[in-house]
Amino acid sequence: MTRPVVLSLPFEGLWVVQNSPARRVPSHGVDIFGERFAIDFVAVDRLGRTGRSRDWRTVLAAEPPDRFFGFGRPVLAPADGVVVDVHDGEFDHAGRRSQLSLIPYMLGQAKRLRQGVHAVAGNSLTIALSDGSGFAALAHLQRESMRVAVGDAVRAGEEIAKCGNSGNSTEPHLHMQVMDSADFSIARGVPLAFRNFRERSRGGPEFVVRSVGVPAEGAIVESLAT
Repeated sequence: MTRPVVLSLPFEGLWVVQNSPARRVPSHGVDIFGERFAIDFVAVDRLGRTGRSRDWRTVLAAEPPDRFFGFGRPVLAPADGVVVDVHDGEFDHAGRRSQLSLIPYMLGQAKRLRQGVHAVAGNSLTIALSDGSGFAALAHLQRESMRVAVGDAVRAGEEIAKCGNSGNSTEPHLHMQVMDSADFSIARGVPLAFRNFRERSRGGPEFVVRSVGVPAEGAIVESLAT
């Protein structure tokens, strides 16, 4: 396998890992749009909760996206590079923790795939990594939150956008992947890993510091970058 591209976590604070390539590859169960080694992060509090409150809508319906800790949180550049693609203008959806509200959403999955990459990725941003190792894409960003434009040079840790709930997303989260092309329609996924973070496994009692690695499914991670 190709050596992984090592990046910094693109956020501060605590986030739980979903669809980790440490669990399976393709990580999202499909091998399209360069997603083969993609990973998702959902912001949580210290109790592991993704949202601020719960009421009848949590059980029976959809919820406003700003109920979730991730919505509007800063997204940081994972490495030095140049912005080569920005897509904005997709709406942020309501969040869905309810099994009932997930049913119509799942029924619309095939339609979103037919509509193409922007219906899936939502608002997104792609960076050509300065070391030539690939293109890092960040998706499901908040509408009109982009802080950079095509052609801008970015530094690792610089705020580039905010986490949203656009595209194929049931609750605010950040989708990240590395590709061999900036064109989602032809891109192949490239393995990725992260540096300098701490990780607490699902149900684990304490955090473990990792210098380089791919966080496990269900783990809570926090960047140690300064």
